[in-house]
Amino acid sequence: MGLLTGLLTFPLAPVRTTVWVAEQVLVAAEREYYDPAPVRRALTALEQDLLAGRIDEDEYDRRENELLDRLDELERHEQRRAP
Repeated sequence: MGLLTGLLTFPLAPVRTTVWVAEQVLVAAEREYYDPAPVRRALTALEQDLLAGRIDEDEYDRRENELLDRLDELERHEQRRAP
C-alpha cells in the first residue's frame, strides 16, 4: 500500500478493523458450533447417567436420538464443506 493510498483510506481503518474482528468471531463461533467432541462427550455422560440409574430408558432414548441427530447434522455439514 502506497503512502497516498494509506492516507486516503486511513479514515476507513476502524471499519476495516471492525469487519476483520467480526469475521474472526464468526469463524471461531462456527468452529465451536460444528465441533462434534461436545456431542460425543454428552453421549458418554448420558450413558453413564443411564447406568447409574439417574435417568430411565425412555429419557435415555429421547436424549440419545437428539444427540445422534446433532451428530448427523455435523457430518452433513462437514461433507458439504469437503471438496
